[in-house]
Amino acid sequence: MSRQTVLNLLREHSGAYLSGERISQQLELSRTAVWKAVDALRRDGYTIEASSGLGYCLTGTPDALTEPEIRSFLSSTECVGRKLLCFDEIGSTNTYAKEIALTGAADGTVVVADCQTAGRGRMGREFQSPGSKGIYLSALLRPVLPPERLLSVTALAGVAVCRAVEQVCGVRPGIKWTNDLVLGGRKLCGILTELLLEGESGQVQYLVVGIGLNVLHGPEDFSPEVEAMATSLFRELGRPVSRPALAAAEIRELDRLYAALCSGQTDSYLDEYRRACVTLGKEVQLLRPDGSREHVTALDVDDQFGLVVRRDDGTSAVIRSGEASVRGMYGYVE
Repeated sequence: MSRQTVLNLLREHSGAYLSGERISQQLELSRTAVWKAVDALRRDGYTIEASSGLGYCLTGTPDALTEPEIRSFLSSTECVGRKLLCFDEIGSTNTYAKEIALTGAADGTVVVADCQTAGRGRMGREFQSPGSKGIYLSALLRPVLPPERLLSVTALAGVAVCRAVEQVCGVRPGIKWTNDLVLGGRKLCGILTELLLEGESGQVQYLVVGIGLNVLHGPEDFSPEVEAMATSLFRELGRPVSRPALAAAEIRELDRLYAALCSGQTDSYLDEYRRACVTLGKEVQLLRPDGSREHVTALDVDDQFGLVVRRDDGTSAVIRSGEASVRGMYGYVE
């Protein structure tokens, strides 16, 4: 506890020196306890300068997905992120969120990991999640809504993450229908949404929104087959991005999205999705859950985020499941 209180005080006066005596008196700690707290913070990656006669000065913070670092960028939220669980390593944030949902975890609980050993994407695919590179985050929600009101959550979450990236990085990703964020024609982020319905009533028990965002990855951080289609903010911007700042922005936008979803005020998200959707106007190959494929042209996104397409015979259809490979992206050139 003394380590956190010392950090909070130094953070409040970041860039300025505080004498050990002042810290000791203000926090009602012994000088020895202050010294031990500073030493522990340094081991955790904080840069704290010490000067005789001046005291201690916080001059640098680690790029760590810890609760103190994330909360240093996160203002109060209505629901999402009020409970924040941070892990150095975990199997899957989505799996963990589902497990704690069954034991009564609170609505809005967020699980964040620096590394996943069993990260999952859509259709059971592996999501590569090396340590100290990305943000792997899942939000546990308990909306009192009918299931049909939640069918568009994955697409809505894509807009929320786009907003977060733009706030922190000044660049707006595109969205490849339905749930991939892209930059430079490559995948930047994947979103996996899972929910549980009560068998008898059909009521929603919980909804988990999982987001895997590539932040500091270099080519060497992806397997060869993934490297050909994946990118990161570092690769596209040519500079590092603060992961705790970006994680805080994601949580803040998910909180706003949750409020909009519960109130039914999501029209602005649909408008933004259509503007950001890189699939529209392109020739795409549809891959359906049964394995069948079809070449079509993507025309629009309907009010439920279904993909409106034109077939080769000139007829139109709305696609609500499966995947759409966009010609010229992710190595698809057929």
